[in-house]
Amino acid sequence: MKRYEEYKHTDIPWLDCIPSHWDAKRAKYLFNKENRQIADGDEVITCFRDGVVTLRKNKRTTGFTESFKEIGYQGIKKGDLVIHQMDAFAGSTGVSDSDGKGTPVYSVCTPKNERLLTQYYAKVIRYMGLNGFIQSLYRGIRERSSDFRFETFAKQILPIPPFAEQEKIVSYLESKTLCIDAYVRERERELQLLNELKEAEIANVITRGLNPDVRMKDSGIPWIGLIPEHWEIKQLRSYLKMITIKNKPNEQLLSVVREKGVIIRDIESKEENHNYIPDDLSGYKYVSVGQFVINKMKAWQGSYAVSKYNGIVSPAYYVCELNFPHKEFFNIAIRSKFYVPFFTQYSKGIRVGQWDLSPIGLKSIPFFEPPHEEQQAIVAYIEDKCNKINSLIGELEAEIEYLKEYKQKLIADCVTGQINVQSEI
Repeated sequence: MKRYEEYKHTDIPWLDCIPSHWDAKRAKYLFNKENRQIADGDEVITCFRDGVVTLRKNKRTTGFTESFKEIGYQGIKKGDLVIHQMDAFAGSTGVSDSDGKGTPVYSVCTPKNERLLTQYYAKVIRYMGLNGFIQSLYRGIRERSSDFRFETFAKQILPIPPFAEQEKIVSYLESKTLCIDAYVRERERELQLLNELKEAEIANVITRGLNPDVRMKDSGIPWIGLIPEHWEIKQLRSYLKMITIKNKPNEQLLSVVREKGVIIRDIESKEENHNYIPDDLSGYKYVSVGQFVINKMKAWQGSYAVSKYNGIVSPAYYVCELNFPHKEFFNIAIRSKFYVPFFTQYSKGIRVGQWDLSPIGLKSIPFFEPPHEEQQAIVAYIEDKCNKINSLIGELEAEIEYLKEYKQKLIADCVTGQINVQSEI
């Protein structure tokens, strides 16, 4: 796409130049901060990281807490520019699609004149967040300590294209991003199908084996059905012995996640470390390679695996010696979709988020054991199949990532005037 013919340098810290016919001013000259009263019956509006500002009921949400007293709530009108003061760095800025009410954490803004399009400036502010500029204004210990209040926003210099160009930029981006989003959804659906195919293939062979002509018997488990007649049915107590070794605080921290099993915990990652890590790790449990590790509070989700690492885990985990010759087969089998329901069945608690797997329940879980040679053949088969499927998954993931990066770059280039969309409309 073409660039504009002439550009000029700006005083905008995050933008070197803009088209020569664009203007630039501080936000305080462009927007007012509203502080409307709420009305009876107003529904709650939420600003999300994808730039959507809508009634909370319109979008599937988790983890929200409702305030019993709506202290400081403010009215929001359809078309308002809404900035999440604590989360703007992550893209939580957009234009409300509804009337409603929002918490005091939102800056609700309206243009000072009709020549300013809120949809355009929402994209500008999101770019300021996603390119790291908003975060750079703060030096807090944590991301969430950043506070992009209206007083701070008001000091920022923003580009001002002619109103007709604002409209064209918004229209162009809406058209292009709809196409990109539809293509991404299609690829994500293909990705989901491949993952389901891999999961189904694993589950099939670890309960039925590789020989379709083998004699079968009833497993006694409704969701598993028939298994090869010559396979043994045992309980996990036959293989597991719980152990506790502590006072190794200098070992690397480990964690167990549903998708990957036992992983090395990245203590620098703000995304990964939601749970508090104490200064004194002497109470953490030591794990050796080949031991079976279970997050007893999340076992019902599939958070358990055979460890490939030495390290330490939270006291809330079970660590077990695993007396099973082919540990890779055990790990693949126990983590398949047919075994997760057992961990759900033996986890108890008042609420799902507080379910706890008891040691007796863990050891009571049945396990279907093929002969050792058959285990080896099954693992080789699964590895071959998974390598092929994973190759396709990797290609799809790379394509999806490229499309998302392309979308963000396209938005950035359009709203900052680095490309001229007028000829594209």
